[in-house]
Amino acid sequence: MDMDKTLETVVEKMIETVDSSKSQIFEIGEESRVEYDQLKNELQQIQTDVIKVIDKLEMMELHSRFARNRLAEVSKNFSKYTDNEVREAYEQANDYQVQLAVLAQEEKQLRQRRDQIERRLMKLKDTVERAEALVNQINVVMHYLTGDLKQVSEMVADAVEMQKLGLKIIQAQEEERKRLSREIHDGPAQMMANVMLRSEIVEKVYNEHGVSAAIKEISDLRQMVKESLAEVRRIIYDLRPMALDDLGVVPTLRKYLTNFAEHTNMNITFKNMGKERRLPSEMEVAIFRFVQEAAQNAYKHAKPTELLVKIELKPSHAILVIKDDGKGFDPSVKKEGSFGLIGMKERVNMIDGKMSIDSKPNQGTLIMVQIPINGNE
Repeated sequence: MDMDKTLETVVEKMIETVDSSKSQIFEIGEESRVEYDQLKNELQQIQTDVIKVIDKLEMMELHSRFARNRLAEVSKNFSKYTDNEVREAYEQANDYQVQLAVLAQEEKQLRQRRDQIERRLMKLKDTVERAEALVNQINVVMHYLTGDLKQVSEMVADAVEMQKLGLKIIQAQEEERKRLSREIHDGPAQMMANVMLRSEIVEKVYNEHGVSAAIKEISDLRQMVKESLAEVRRIIYDLRPMALDDLGVVPTLRKYLTNFAEHTNMNITFKNMGKERRLPSEMEVAIFRFVQEAAQNAYKHAKPTELLVKIELKPSHAILVIKDDGKGFDPSVKKEGSFGLIGMKERVNMIDGKMSIDSKPNQGTLIMVQIPINGNE
């Protein structure tokens, strides 16, 4: 009896110590997370400032080039200009050079600070992940000491998996925002900046070279605006195809897969086996996103040359088939970081569907999905 009491005391003390350690690790993780979020916000602001400085640099370089050309013209025909005109040309060119140097230094400092933050963020991320891993491990020990080990292990595994999926979703969102920011800056934003500068040039070209040269500049300007508009439309389409609301899921998938085939050089075949009809909006979105994710996962991981997508809209249910001739995998082996399949399963589960995967190494992958329509199988 005394031995049982001693053992109980030892276990209680162990639980108390483990719980205290968990709290300390949790505090370390939370402090690191707070600093991570603060630095993340600062990094976003710095990235915005870098873009602004780059835009200023580009505009200043254009003005500086005009000033240098003006100075060269004055120097070449020195006798045609007054002393004030010569001095003004020199001072303006020099002033722009000084401003360029200041902006270049500002950009350099911003980039250095950005690099420092990114290195610190990597370390903080590692600390947060290790703290979370330790807390999860300690939770396993706690539940082992206080309850049913098997049940707790399953709960912890599910919780860890969902936590990883949640973090992966957040990371994917951040990556998507970064990609969009980069695309907008390198595409439409850059083009619009050029449009603004070119529009300033038109009048000067007209005055210096006449109507025909000005018309040529306007024609080039119109082409730049056209290209910018096309780029903006492409970005909008990637975010949410308007055809999905206007035409439905089948025409939207047909167009998306055609564009995807052109982009990836894959041979993609799309077949609609049933009659085209509209489905509830949330179901159309889920089907489109599922096929989109499946196609992108196949392209990224399976490296196929051919992809087949079939859809059949029956009265009671919809059937999806996605087949590729890629390198395949063993579905029974749980791959670390296989969040693509988890995300696809979650999309299917959200609309009460069923998904099956048939794949073998070097033999491609076949994914079949059945989705009830209006609650009927």
